[in-house]
Amino acid sequence: MNSKVIIRNTGVCDIKPLIDLQKRVYPTIPSWREDLLRHQLEVFPHGQLVAEINGQLVGAASSLVVSWNEWEVQHTWQEITARGSFDTHNPHGLTLYAAEVFVNPRLQGSGIGHALYQGRRRLCRKFNLKRIIACGRLPGYHHYVDQTPVELYVQKVIWGDIHDPVLSFQLHEGFNYCGIVSGYIPEDQESLGYAALIVWLNPRYNRKKPTLISEGNSL
Repeated sequence: MNSKVIIRNTGVCDIKPLIDLQKRVYPTIPSWREDLLRHQLEVFPHGQLVAEINGQLVGAASSLVVSWNEWEVQHTWQEITARGSFDTHNPHGLTLYAAEVFVNPRLQGSGIGHALYQGRRRLCRKFNLKRIIACGRLPGYHHYVDQTPVELYVQKVIWGDIHDPVLSFQLHEGFNYCGIVSGYIPEDQESLGYAALIVWLNPRYNRKKPTLISEGNSL
C-alpha cells in the first residue's frame, strides 16, 4: 500500500464508523455501544486511537491505564474494562492496558496494525508508563482444539510451527508471552474464550520520575 497510515486520537465523529467497522471485523462478538465509546473518550481520551488512510477510517485501538497489581492474571475483558466503560481507568497506574484493536479485514497486512501498535508505544513513552499489557485473542486455535491443548498451541506459535493471526503478529511487534487467560471473552468462538497474556516493557521508563498522567507512582 502506497497511501500513508495516519494515527490520531479518536473523536466523537468517529463513533458510528467505528461501530460499523467493528461489526465487520468481529461478527460473532458484541460490538461497542455508542454510549460506551463516548464515555471512553471522557475517561481517557489520549488512549483512544484511530487509523486513517486517505481520510477513511481503517482501524482503531483503545486503551486505559491500570495498576496491574490490583488485578489477577486470570481476569475477563468485562472485569478489567468495567464492561467497556473504562471506569477502571486509574491515572495513578503505570500500565497501559490494551483493551481493543481492530483493522479493516480487507486491508490486513497493510501496516495498519503496526501503526496502531506504534501509536500505543508512543503513548506509553510520552506518559512515562512502565509497560503495555494486553490479552490477545487466539483466533487460530479453533482449528487445533481437537488435537492440541491451548498451552501447546501457544508454544507452537512461539516456536514458529503454527501461525496465529493475532499472537504471531503481537510477538513480531516485540511483545512477550506471559500465560493463558481462560474465559477472557467467553463469546469468542474462534478462540474458545482463551487469550494470551502479553507484555511490552517501555525501555525509556524512568522509575525516578512520575508518570505524566498523574503524580502517583503505584505499581
